[in-house]
Amino acid sequence: MNYTLQRTSPDMVRRICERFKVDFLSANIFARRGIHEADEIKYYLEGGLNLLHSPFHFHDMEEAVERVLSAQEEGQRIAVFGDRDADGITSTAILAQELRSMGLEVVTHLPEGDEPYGLTIKAVETIADEGASLVVTVDNGITCIQEIDELNRRGIDTIVLDHHLAGDELPDALATIDPKVASCGYPFEHLAGCAVTAKFIWALRFAQTPLYKSHVILLHAEPGPGNDTTTIVQAVELYNLVELGRIVEELPNRAVDFDNSRLVRTLMKNLPILVLDREIELRQLRAAFGNGVDISLVDIRGELEAVIPRVRGRNLFTLTTESRMAMYADGHEEIETLVSLFTSCCIYKYPSLSRDYLKLMDLVAIGTIADMMPMSDENRILVRLGLKELEKGTRESLVQLMSAQNLVGRPLSVHDVGWYLSPVINASGRLGCPSVALELLLCEDAGRMYELTCRLIELNRQRQKMGEDAWEKARWSAKDSLESYGSKFILLDTGEIPRGLTGSLATRALKEFPATPAVIVLSQPDDGRISASMRARDGINCRDFLSRFSSFFLDYGGHKAAGGFSMEAGRRDDFLKALDEEVMKMDIAQEDEPLVVDAMVSHEEMNGSLVQVVGRFEPYGEACPPLVFLLDGATIGDIINLGDPSKGNVKLMLRIGRNIWPALWWGARRDSSFDYHAGDVVRIVFRLNHNYFRGVDNVQLTLLSVEHSHA
Repeated sequence: MNYTLQRTSPDMVRRICERFKVDFLSANIFARRGIHEADEIKYYLEGGLNLLHSPFHFHDMEEAVERVLSAQEEGQRIAVFGDRDADGITSTAILAQELRSMGLEVVTHLPEGDEPYGLTIKAVETIADEGASLVVTVDNGITCIQEIDELNRRGIDTIVLDHHLAGDELPDALATIDPKVASCGYPFEHLAGCAVTAKFIWALRFAQTPLYKSHVILLHAEPGPGNDTTTIVQAVELYNLVELGRIVEELPNRAVDFDNSRLVRTLMKNLPILVLDREIELRQLRAAFGNGVDISLVDIRGELEAVIPRVRGRNLFTLTTESRMAMYADGHEEIETLVSLFTSCCIYKYPSLSRDYLKLMDLVAIGTIADMMPMSDENRILVRLGLKELEKGTRESLVQLMSAQNLVGRPLSVHDVGWYLSPVINASGRLGCPSVALELLLCEDAGRMYELTCRLIELNRQRQKMGEDAWEKARWSAKDSLESYGSKFILLDTGEIPRGLTGSLATRALKEFPATPAVIVLSQPDDGRISASMRARDGINCRDFLSRFSSFFLDYGGHKAAGGFSMEAGRRDDFLKALDEEVMKMDIAQEDEPLVVDAMVSHEEMNGSLVQVVGRFEPYGEACPPLVFLLDGATIGDIINLGDPSKGNVKLMLRIGRNIWPALWWGARRDSSFDYHAGDVVRIVFRLNHNYFRGVDNVQLTLLSVEHSHA
């Protein structure tokens, strides 16, 4: 296997080490992966709720919250309309649970049987007959123009909570909350539908605290550098914990230009001005403005100390030197520390915004992983917290399902959830009965939980069987397509493939035809819409490839290895023509792209510290693949054949320094060039993995490339 180890800038590595207080190996990996800005690195090194973006960045969030509060006050019925996949089911579950906890009457709807994705006119009629005065769509709605117009005509309001791409026109909803809408105001576009829903829930809870609609200024003043002739004043304006503006001005003492100072105009807004240690701040402000200026300051020390004990006895400068958040500030660390402390205080003062809010993260993690969202920005925190909640088993309705999948009693990874948990939830939707999974997630009766768990496991078996049967029917079509495209591509378009099987068939085709660069599988038309899945090997980026055809799609998305789209059935022929032209132009390299190595490690680094480095970059997933290491000079001890000899799997016991490492090499003996024996010294490219067996955590290597050492 080809592999490459890119060079890094020693200056950049040193800067990352010094600024972010990480070891040299981690800094090298950050630099090699192009992660060197504070706003990126902090999501790898920190994990608190205070790093999550405020939901009120969404411009329509306050209006959406007000509408639900009005429904609560007037005793109105709310309909929650979700989607049939794991993201849509988890979104529906957490919102229905939350609204019911507020005393609201809630009805839930998911597309059942062969019903199409999203709102339909038939669904609108049903919702109207049920007497709902408000509809909240979750994981759908952004393209439901006509349906929402019909709801408006019937006097029913709509809140859209979605994360899909919008068309040329936005629906005429009361509020539209979608991070992929360019004008929405939210700073991160790659949230899953369940995460958008969780943001809405947090906003609803925030609205039930005295903090709602709070509009304040946080301020800190200090002497100018090296003299007493100026004062530096830093001010941040917050509304609902969203930063509206930040001002830093160096003012000449007792000579401030009151008419042209942005700071002065901000301070004259008649907003509460919050400081830590009022007398100290007031003394410095008087040095700048003179004693004749009356500035009303509110000291928040007592409030901070009540929630954050470490604030006691420390001034802002000391707190800044001790604060990890100050590492991520680009200058003016004191005001950054004050903002961080104030935000954390607001969040952790109320259990509904912190401790109790964590209980939603298990389903948020499942939906985020199932929808293959990138493990970047706040998704890293959402998934990390969600995995911990799953490990704790706090949601009783999931414990039996996790037990059936052997996921109880051990740490969980994105891989565990993505392979053994979310597919089971997905299976119910793919077989037309997503309400089974939804009922399980909302269930409170232990006996019923068991029945629903068994039903889900059986549905998953049926889905797997259907996938096998569908592949047997499609195998020859795939072979013919590969030949027609000159071995460059496979298009599966039989007109009979159910929407729920496109992804599994695309994966199967790529596996069965290992030389194929990419596969697209089209579903049978469903209410005038075709859905599709794409899978690809190195050399083709699915999302980039699909973007070339975006004008044909109602929606599309994905990442490097997998993607998908939906389109009107009437666009099929035009799309296929454009696809043919694009594939014929493709110049597919005969060799795979080289495996990218994250770091070369020494024998001395092969210990617990390497395990810690691997843990630092978790959770792994989309846009954050597992770390790959290179080591030279490992000595082979035993070579043990594993399982079915035809699969060629072996286990090597490698001596590296003073330690013996178990290493799995999948399919090794299937390669005719395999020529390794005990005592051989080899160079290895590997990943470090955890294998949990009977409650014991065993660390092992997964070998990606092995060659005889040339050292």
